[in-house]
Amino acid sequence: MNSKITFYLLIAGLIISGLCLAWHRHAYLKVPFIPGTEKSVWLVEARIDFTASANPVRVSLDLPDHPPGFRQVSEQAASTGYGFSILENAEGRRAEWTKRNTKGRQTIYYKIQMIEDPDEKSSKIINKNPKAQKVYWDLLQTVAAHQIIDQAYEKSSTPASFARELSRILTSPEPDQNASLLLSEYNIVHLLMRLINHAGIPARISMGLELEDARRYQPLKPVIEIFQENQWTAIDPKTGILGLPDNILLWHREGRSILDVTGGKDSEIRFSMLKQTLPAMDLARLQFNDRISRLNLYSLPIEEQSVFKLLLLLPVGALIVTFMRIIIGIRTSGTFMPVLIALSFLQTQLIQGITAFVSIVVLGLMLRGYLSKLNLLMVARISTLIVLVIFLTSVISVIGYELGFQLGLTLTFFPMIIIAWTIERMSILWEEEGSREVFIQGLGSLCVAIIAYVCMNMDIIRHLTFNFPEIHLIILAFILMMGQYTGYKLTELHRFGVIKKDF
Repeated sequence: MNSKITFYLLIAGLIISGLCLAWHRHAYLKVPFIPGTEKSVWLVEARIDFTASANPVRVSLDLPDHPPGFRQVSEQAASTGYGFSILENAEGRRAEWTKRNTKGRQTIYYKIQMIEDPDEKSSKIINKNPKAQKVYWDLLQTVAAHQIIDQAYEKSSTPASFARELSRILTSPEPDQNASLLLSEYNIVHLLMRLINHAGIPARISMGLELEDARRYQPLKPVIEIFQENQWTAIDPKTGILGLPDNILLWHREGRSILDVTGGKDSEIRFSMLKQTLPAMDLARLQFNDRISRLNLYSLPIEEQSVFKLLLLLPVGALIVTFMRIIIGIRTSGTFMPVLIALSFLQTQLIQGITAFVSIVVLGLMLRGYLSKLNLLMVARISTLIVLVIFLTSVISVIGYELGFQLGLTLTFFPMIIIAWTIERMSILWEEEGSREVFIQGLGSLCVAIIAYVCMNMDIIRHLTFNFPEIHLIILAFILMMGQYTGYKLTELHRFGVIKKDF
């Protein structure tokens, strides 16, 4: 009983471990479960133009730092003759270009790839206890501001609801005298920010980029953020709805300059954007290349990766052979000969592989019949078969090439020694059990090999076995479970047909 419990605990541990590791790779490293999955990526380009005045030049650009709703994929800069670096500190990220001496009109490009990610909730908090900014009005504006704030305060209970009520008052189709007075002096974004700060709630104006496919020379737009629940939350000044629209990329936060140019004048910055579609697997490698390499086979040379892509399919073939033999009851020639045959089929087309395999085995059996008459010892007999199998592959290869078939490539990948041993076993089986048993086991081996080939050749199987190696723990668990099965095989159930007829 204890051994059974230990066995089932082992099975459960293997399955749970495999599933958890695979989910971790998918959830945190963004490796897709389905091959060919594609995601949309925004390519945003910032163009900086300025006139250098024959002095040392330093250009500093504020960069997006964990913008809500987006995750950075990659970034790069294009600037001939300039030094470039990304500076990170407590205030955020900035790109810096430097050059000792230059003159005339200069152009610098910065590109960044961003992918939409709802899990990115908010930008990084720099000051955990910000204070509301002091706001100054003239006497008449002060009276109007207090009345609007009191009106919104009575109908709200949280900073978010207060901002929503202010927005409703200011955007009313028929604003009252107080709102009309203030709107005549300020635009709605700056006015809303001033009123929120005047009420003692920290608020700031950040700058966001409205993403629209294939747009050029777009400016940054002001975005209001209020501080609540220990984070900055954006609000729509026209509707008061919390959160940024899906197409707004928060690029710049208040308190820092967007662009600083030292040693130049007449500077300006413009943005262009393009929506691209890239494979999800390529995006995962771009974002988490180091972590994926440590937990996967991508750190190996390309040549070795190609080898492992085939080797990692072998457990799938072993699972299929185990199921077909133990549960279904199909007899095969050799235990895992069908897996090797299926593996060789992967290198070629299925029809060509079957043709080559059947041809070699049939001709090998004919030659083995002659060798049995020579009364050779087993070692010499198998060695002779190996030589004959290689000779047969050469002959079939040449004939196939002359007929326009690429059989040579097919035959090259066949396990020659295993085929020779299979021919030997079939020959002995022919002598002991007869031709019928040889036909049953040979056909069974070929059928199982075809089934294994179909499964191993599926794109999703190839993808999962290579990109999620922990899946093999689950395969191992299923093989161990089938190893404990001692019931009837499906092919044996026909024997009970007589009992059914009696009833």
